[in-house]
Amino acid sequence: MNLHELKPNQGSTHYKKRVGRGTSSGNGKTSGRGQKGQNSRAGGGVRLGFEGGQTPLFKRLPKKGFTNLFRKEYAIVNVEALNKYPEGTVVTPEVLLKDRLVNKVLDGIKILGRGKLEVKLTVQAHKFSASAEKAIQEAGGKTEVI
Repeated sequence: MNLHELKPNQGSTHYKKRVGRGTSSGNGKTSGRGQKGQNSRAGGGVRLGFEGGQTPLFKRLPKKGFTNLFRKEYAIVNVEALNKYPEGTVVTPEVLLKDRLVNKVLDGIKILGRGKLEVKLTVQAHKFSASAEKAIQEAGGKTEVI
């Protein structure tokens, strides 16, 4: 079988309705839109969420929460991911970006403590969790807050 021999399944495709092409087409004159009214006219219809004047659902539901404009979002890296570096390496945000352990630095990099570190490293980051700091120091490495 080749690409040019592929065909859609029987009955899965339909011809597009050609409206407004005379009365004998079955979709002439009003083109299947009925007589008068909002939906019969070009550009007619109601906006998304409109319920005929009844208070719409999104307004009936209670408000909840808020967005903190001053929130800081950190790119996170777990300790187990740092095992790929050779002993004595200084791990900086630039190194993590280059090796694609993070996609963006965002507001900084935070090292979290999931996994086990078996290599002695010097890790430079903006924040460390307590468990990450402990794991790095147990492996004989150092943590430096930028």
